[in-house]
Formats: sequence, structure tokens, C-alpha cells
Amino acid sequence: MKRPPAVAGQFYPSDPAKLLRMIEWSFRSVGFPEIPKPNFSGLRKIRGLMVPHAGYMYSGPTAAKAYQALAEDGAPETFIIIGPNHAGLGGPVSIMKRGVWETPLGDVELDFEVGTMIEENCELIEEDTVAHRFEHSIEVQIPFLQAIYGDKFRIVPIIMLAQDLQTSKLLGKAISEAVSSSERDVVIIASSDLTHYEPQIEAKRKDSLVLLALEKMSEDAIYKRVVELNVSMCGYGPVMAMLVSSKSLGGKRAVILDYRTSGDVTGDLSAVVGYASAAVYIE
Repeated sequence: MKRPPAVAGQFYPSDPAKLLRMIEWSFRSVGFPEIPKPNFSGLRKIRGLMVPHAGYMYSGPTAAKAYQALAEDGAPETFIIIGPNHAGLGGPVSIMKRGVWETPLGDVELDFEVGTMIEENCELIEEDTVAHRFEHSIEVQIPFLQAIYGDKFRIVPIIMLAQDLQTSKLLGKAISEAVSSSERDVVIIASSDLTHYEPQIEAKRKDSLVLLALEKMSEDAIYKRVVELNVSMCGYGPVMAMLVSSKSLGGKRAVILDYRTSGDVTGDLSAVVGYASAAVYIE
């Protein structure tokens, strides 16, 4: 089956040429001259990424910092992309294994083998195409990957309706076991924004504490901060699952690559959304 784009023309341009120009603008906005070319001889030290998923005007530059690091690191075969389930459709964890995802830049194949192994490793995971139909958190990552890697990669899309600590740990374990068994070159991408619609000062305070927990490589601390501070981070479950799986696959340090808010774009600091990108490295 083919999953058509749900938010083309909203979160990013639906015209391919305009989309590529906006992606290039995202890289230029953070000091890079152009869309990066992958380093095929890269050492492949990145196991996981955290990337935001707002409209490209707001979070594109922050996403570009993550994808620049990824391109310099090498050319993975498969990206397991985990996002929150905003629409509320489906079960606790919904995966797609078959078919292709379409964007204005072309089609991307799903990695059936890796997706099947992940599903078999955790009873909470269900194959569900309907749950993914309207979800934007994974979709907005794909054009960045296409701009860098063309059609030379596959994806496994997973969305989480349940984002509690236990579910996140079980999903992370299922992913790491599948990756180890598959012998694929894989990067796990967690798609998440941070604090939503709070004053800039408060958003930065809360977000800094969550990011500190990520730097400390502690999914338990991330969950504790989100709950105790009532952080309106939409994808804390995906970030925790990414961290669990990345650590199991040799990840040893997390680096925050960029942080900014929507207020930095609009100038309205009264109610902002926070965006960060981060990478988990094996050394």
C-alpha cells in the first residue's frame, strides 16, 4: 500500500522544488552552505537522534543540525522513526511494515524485515496503517532524509499512543533486539517537540531540565522531569524508547545539537513551543 502525505502544503511545501529550497534554507539558517551530501566513508558513530516535528519555518533549522550530523556520520540503510500519536487512532504502539510512504520528493520503502522483528519482540506493538494516516510527526522527517540520501534508505514508522516509562522501555528493547538480529545499519530517530505554549522563560527552564536528563542518558530521569514539572513535551515516549535502544546498541553519550523556540521566529515570547535536536553516539 501507499501512504500519501498528510501534511504537505501545511508543515512543508507540497511543490518539490519549493520543498528542497526550504530544506536548503533550514541548513543555511544554522551556518551550513547547502544540503549536505552523505559521507559514505563515515565512521557511523550515531545510534539515535532526537528531532523536532513542527512546520519547517519553525523547527527546520533545528532539525537541520541533526541531519547535518547524520550526513557527516555516514549512510545508514534503515531509519526506525518513532513519533507520538497525536490523532489518537489505534493501539498503544502502532507500526507500519508494508508498502511505501509518499512525499513530494518521491516514495520511500518500508523495511518489512526489521519491522516484523520489532513487532514480534513486543506484544504491545500492532501493525496498523490507519493509525498512521494523519500523523505528521514521522512524515516531516522523511523529506530531510530524501534530500540527503535520495531513495537509498528504508524506514520503519512507529507511533506511540502509550508513552509511559514501561511501554517506552519495552519498545526500546524490542527495537534493539531487532536491530541486533537483522545486522542492518540502523539509526533510531525520535520525533518530538518540547514545551508547548508557555512563556519563553518557563519553556526554556523546563526544557533545559529535560535535555539535561537526556544528556545524562537517563530515560528514568526524563520521565521524572516530564511528570513532576508537567512538561507538555509531545514525544517523551519516543525519546525514551530511542535512548533505551541506542544504549543497548552501544550508545554512550548524548549531545544536544540545537535548541530554540517558536518565539525566536515570531518574536512572540508569551506562548512558545520548544524545539531541540540531539544525537546519541557510541563514543
